[in-house]
Amino acid sequence: MLDISAQVTALAERSTALLADRPRILVALAAAPASGKSALAAALLRRLRDSKVIAEVVPMDGFHLDNAVLDARGLRQRKGAPETIDVQGFLHLVHRLRAGQEVVAPIFDRSRDVAIAGAQVVPAEAQIVICEGNYLLFDEDPWRTLMPVWDLTARLDVPLPELRARLIQRWLDQGLSRAAATRRAEGNDVPNARRVLEKELPAQLLLSIRPDGGLESPTRSGKAR
Repeated sequence: MLDISAQVTALAERSTALLADRPRILVALAAAPASGKSALAAALLRRLRDSKVIAEVVPMDGFHLDNAVLDARGLRQRKGAPETIDVQGFLHLVHRLRAGQEVVAPIFDRSRDVAIAGAQVVPAEAQIVICEGNYLLFDEDPWRTLMPVWDLTARLDVPLPELRARLIQRWLDQGLSRAAATRRAEGNDVPNARRVLEKELPAQLLLSIRPDGGLESPTRSGKAR
């Protein structure tokens, strides 16, 4: 298991420092699929709560369009691509989070492959909200309009060959054969990952992976707000 303590520490320190200037901080944790962003967000959440900070994680995945909608649009095989996300719904949610009010959000149940409405409540007193997802720092409209909303931006940077191996492993873990898992990954997941990597907006923190599989210390990328 990778040691991500340096990344968690950097994110926790930067986000809590910003609380001196405002009552709620929105953190964008972006990365390609299978990069490990959900695990990093969960570890950051534990660290913040251990420090008595009121924090929540809001995944972008709750805004996946339902399979019935994707079938009607001929997009089921592209699930996870930007056009299969309710981007306007997500933008609306982020702006409500920015306003500091209580927000009810959906979550995605991967085991059932469905989004569940009203499954998460972000209380009005939440001080730090960690949004995590593939397209939070994505240079396409309307996703790029999110940039001014974030107080802190971070990206977990994993090379495409490593992402490809992880994406295939995901399908192997679902019981598919090596050939079937490779077809599923190469047909949709890898193109989605490549699209994220090719259209990245700069992040304030870049969390990189080393060739030996370990994680490098965080480095800055882009300009701080």
